[in-house]
Amino acid sequence: MRTESFPSLHAAFERLVTIMDELREQCPWDRKQTMDSLRPMTIEETYELADAILQQNSGHVREELGDLLLHILFYARIGREQDQFTLEEVITGIADKLVTRHPHIYGDVQVKDEDDVKRNWEKLKMKEGKTSVLSGVPRGLPSLVKAIRIQEKARQVGFEWDHKEQVFEKIQEELAELQEAVAAAAPEKMEEELGDVLFSLINYARFLQVDADRSLERTNQKFMQRFQAMEAKALEAGRSLNEMTLVEMDAIWNHIKQQQSESQA
Repeated sequence: MRTESFPSLHAAFERLVTIMDELREQCPWDRKQTMDSLRPMTIEETYELADAILQQNSGHVREELGDLLLHILFYARIGREQDQFTLEEVITGIADKLVTRHPHIYGDVQVKDEDDVKRNWEKLKMKEGKTSVLSGVPRGLPSLVKAIRIQEKARQVGFEWDHKEQVFEKIQEELAELQEAVAAAAPEKMEEELGDVLFSLINYARFLQVDADRSLERTNQKFMQRFQAMEAKALEAGRSLNEMTLVEMDAIWNHIKQQQSESQA
């Protein structure tokens, strides 16, 4: 495990803060930025970090963490300029919050496991003035991730199935309702019931202790790799996919799938 000394860490952080200040004061692009203009770029950087983590590329993870840290310093600089908050207040605020919300570390509260920690966390948030356990779920989260967070938070107050078999039964129930909506050719009802199916599947993944978002992204990547391999195979034969029949494409797809399965065996 790598170690780092506090003085060197402090110096590196100070250097980055100084660079951020210099860029804000001297670079035309950096001077022009606002919190609103930075927001989409921050979201993009977050997704790039997520991709690097998924690819288990530690070099890219390190790089993307640096990009996100720069964004944090950028927001703090703008906040100071507008007399809203300072970087010191940002750091002190999160440090105080962590101490307050970990009474099992910094107090005398006893916990048995991580579930106890999560329950205590939600209770403390409610004491801080939150009106709902779901109030901390960002509205802008991608729908799949939002569903996971909603379900996790509901679980902390006991609103949860007892067994995964019950969740699977719920999936079957929702599928039946979706089929009824399809048979009735009711577009709005189909959309609603499909949402219920997806929500139940995400819940089932949680009971299986499978990350639904990661699982779907792995399937996305797998499909893209196989599809691009199929395009390459068609090109080798001097053809393009839009010139081929579905039967021909399916044959190539199955061949690629078999090759990949054999290489992984």
